[in-house]
Amino acid sequence: MQHPWQALALAALLALTGCTADATVGAPSPTQQAPQQAAENVTYIDVRTPEEYRQGHVEGALNLDIQQEGFIDELGKLDKGRKYLVYCRSGNRSEQAVEIMRGLGFTDVANAGAYETLRNR
Repeated sequence: MQHPWQALALAALLALTGCTADATVGAPSPTQQAPQQAAENVTYIDVRTPEEYRQGHVEGALNLDIQQEGFIDELGKLDKGRKYLVYCRSGNRSEQAVEIMRGLGFTDVANAGAYETLRNR
């Protein structure tokens, strides 16, 4: 990793919090279109595991697992001037990701919360 302090900060954040929401009833469809995505020209980032992503995700969302070692490096490849909405299972991991992204210089990034909330819109 290029920035060891960032890896240490990420490890500390992950050790202190995590997604703890209960599993939802019913299987989500493979993809779902979030209502505002096309109109607002946003990019959704799903910070859940690849397994969670495969169970259902916002159509077109990038899957960048916050628990993977290369997470910060992958964020570094993104356009910092673009608008991003970040989500996970309950909103905890996505909040961590938003804080990391802001620390890396992303200016238009927000926590979209839980996937189930987005899916049910």
